[in-house]
Amino acid sequence: MPAVPPILTGLKGRCPRCGKGHIFKGFLSMRPSCEVCGLDLTFADTGDGPAFFVMSIVGIIVVGLALWVEFTFEPAIWLHLVMWFSLTAILSLGLVRPLKGVLAALQYHHKAEEGRFEK
Repeated sequence: MPAVPPILTGLKGRCPRCGKGHIFKGFLSMRPSCEVCGLDLTFADTGDGPAFFVMSIVGIIVVGLALWVEFTFEPAIWLHLVMWFSLTAILSLGLVRPLKGVLAALQYHHKAEEGRFEK
């Protein structure tokens, strides 16, 4: 099979081997295998990786924008609460699935495995 780019297939939520099948069966739950090529997707354990990247990216964006809005417009505190809680929720939900797909595709691409001690 031709090599498929892991970043693009992960962002689209596609199979890291064939690039055609879906890897998600729900919002964040992984399928057991690809419906097109049959790749066993149980290897993909992204753990807390997507959450870390989402928190980092969203935190930088929201804090930066909140500081800029505060110093530029000085809005009321209730407006800050509405704007930043909403933006945080929207960005977090929008980023977590693509980032989980990218991390799963990169695990396949780099043949990542659980660490083992050699004897």
